[in-house]
Amino acid sequence: MDATGSAGAGPGDRGGARRWFAETVGGLSATYWYLWTGSLINRAGGFVIVYLTIYLTTVQGFSPSRSGLVLGLWAAGGAIGTLAGGVAADRIGRRITLLVAHLGGVLLLVALAFAQGFWVIAPLTFLFGLVGEASRPAFQALMVDVVPAKDRLRAFTLNYWAVNVGFAVAATLAGLAAAADPKLIFLVNAGTALAPFLFILLKVREPHRERPAAAPHAPVERAGIGTVLRDRVFLGFVAVNLLISFVFMQHLSTLPIAMTGDGIPAQQYGLVIALNGVLIVAGQLFIPKLIKSYDRSRVLAVAALIVGLGFGLTAFADSVAFYALTVLIWTVGEMLNSPSNSTLTAALSPAALRGRYQGVMSLSWSVAGFAAPVLGGYVQQHLGDEALWLGCGVIAIVAAAGQLWSGPARERRAEALQAA
Repeated sequence: MDATGSAGAGPGDRGGARRWFAETVGGLSATYWYLWTGSLINRAGGFVIVYLTIYLTTVQGFSPSRSGLVLGLWAAGGAIGTLAGGVAADRIGRRITLLVAHLGGVLLLVALAFAQGFWVIAPLTFLFGLVGEASRPAFQALMVDVVPAKDRLRAFTLNYWAVNVGFAVAATLAGLAAAADPKLIFLVNAGTALAPFLFILLKVREPHRERPAAAPHAPVERAGIGTVLRDRVFLGFVAVNLLISFVFMQHLSTLPIAMTGDGIPAQQYGLVIALNGVLIVAGQLFIPKLIKSYDRSRVLAVAALIVGLGFGLTAFADSVAFYALTVLIWTVGEMLNSPSNSTLTAALSPAALRGRYQGVMSLSWSVAGFAAPVLGGYVQQHLGDEALWLGCGVIAIVAAAGQLWSGPARERRAEALQAA
């Protein structure tokens, strides 16, 4: 503190703010910022997934079951795309995989804008899920390639922040675009999807990639997706992530059903769930400094417990304010989980197989996105809301225990890979 007291507080505060800003965003490469900016623009125009169900039922006249089937096809395409994109990122390169995926997404969005009927929209949506999710492991692997290990926590945090800013913008503007012309939700999304394509085409080069390391006396080419599927340490991490992802994905499927069952209008659900994005945008950039000195597995365990607490308390919620409180609680857990999960995935991924490892981790989210509404909806319908939400709390506790139990082995593996 300045010796002159309050007279020096202003400049000191500004100096502290400048140091925090420099520690948060400084030192990252231009390539990283091109990727970050393209992702932000793309997410800000990501209207389709936000508005797809409403579009299918109100504009196309689909039944709820057919709308659900279309969404299921999108998730199924995404599950295939994550694996295919991871393999492609390692075999043919991060850059070409991203370019093909983004350009394919643009073309499919334009086609969907003018598509009519279930038998046209359904396969197009499946393909859109496939190419859209194929870009994710390539994007994550490229970020790991261009960001040194010491900077990855804040790099992934900044990207997660951008994703949520973009989602908040998209959720706000999607309704306006649809009111003007339903085709705009696809065409604007296609326009913003051109941003990452152009940034990568014009500004991003393919990084140097190592060839896969082989076992003694084995040919190098044998290292591939099978290497990931035989990695028990990493697959244990994926399994634990699947548990917490299943709990988290309930906010898109069974939570709105629970709230409307309590007589809360659908519009109020939108406001309550918007708190998730608001809190992340306001606080996510402070997370790296908060957790950087703590063991990653312990942070992930604490995050799982907080997520479980938030969803578990939903069993007793019966008002907008109570539901909002539960969302605020599990959002804190999400904020702790995301950067720690991303940095640990990067640390466990051999350099030459980063795309495949990112693809398998992304697959856990795709599986959770499919299983959450199916299994969660079954429990909600046949056993009731209390069983669902308390069950989510128990699953989160199991996930936290899994993080602590498997943490030492993961850290030993990460240290060995870093040394190599």
